[in-house]
Amino acid sequence: MTENKESSKPMQLEVQMDESTAQGTYANLAGVTHSETEFIFDFLFLQPNQPKAKLRSRIISSPVHTKRFLSALQENIKRYEERFGVIPERPVTLTQGHS
Repeated sequence: MTENKESSKPMQLEVQMDESTAQGTYANLAGVTHSETEFIFDFLFLQPNQPKAKLRSRIISSPVHTKRFLSALQENIKRYEERFGVIPERPVTLTQGHS
């Protein structure tokens, strides 16, 4: 049995985007929820000393793609920390008002 040489080559993917999308959107807070068939990622912007966060983007993804995304994030964080040092983990505390 011979292997199909075309299927063994990695596919080159060309990504097209408009200028606005290429600029990106800043988010400093994220929420994740899921059902049996999909994961939902909400990316938010929380201004300092404000009780409300604004939803900047919602991404809906399949479980298979979400797991691949997690793997890609873990690999990129590992590479980042090898180059720039460990990213500190700080707990997220959402409070209103002052004591």
